[in-house]
Amino acid sequence: MFTGIVEGMGKIKDIRKEGTNYIFFIESDFSNELVVNQSVSHNGVCLTVTGIENGVYTVTAVRETLQKTNLGDLTTDDFVNLERSMSTEYRFDGHIVQGHVDQTGICTKVQEVDGSWLFDFEYDFDSTGNFLVEKGSVCIDGVSLTVFNCKNGSFTVTIIPHTWQVTNFQFLKAGNRVNLEFDVIGKYIQKLFSDGYQDYLKDKLK
Repeated sequence: MFTGIVEGMGKIKDIRKEGTNYIFFIESDFSNELVVNQSVSHNGVCLTVTGIENGVYTVTAVRETLQKTNLGDLTTDDFVNLERSMSTEYRFDGHIVQGHVDQTGICTKVQEVDGSWLFDFEYDFDSTGNFLVEKGSVCIDGVSLTVFNCKNGSFTVTIIPHTWQVTNFQFLKAGNRVNLEFDVIGKYIQKLFSDGYQDYLKDKLK
């Protein structure tokens, strides 16, 4: 479980293919604090640490993860947003993030406005039904953000200077693919009120 408050960026030092899997070698400021089997969010994708050596740790992404996220787009020297799992010792900032990407989206526009940046995104709403509400939350590449200008399949977020400096949003350009995880509470409510689930409940209550 995560919060979408990115701790920093990791640099891809190497990528090795093993069957249909990719093994990522990642350098970060806290690599030596990690332990094997620990969960870390990489661009919003929960992956398990499999090894650590000389400030570089490894994680493995399976074929389905590569197909459904932007991790398969990564190359050596790219940067990924990192967050270790939620701690009960601190305040719960951000929002509930599971590290399970729902789908990818496309950045369509980047605009600097008075020291901050506006990012526009589009995603396939018709085939997924994933939705957003005005001023609600979404996780983009592991970053918890508030959305506005919401439409079915598009939305806008504002990136403040601090977020720009500590995440890979500073490298994001129009046309780039991003990982999207929608609010888990919204997903449960959507499921609860879907026609198919309502029919299922009616049948059980007979």
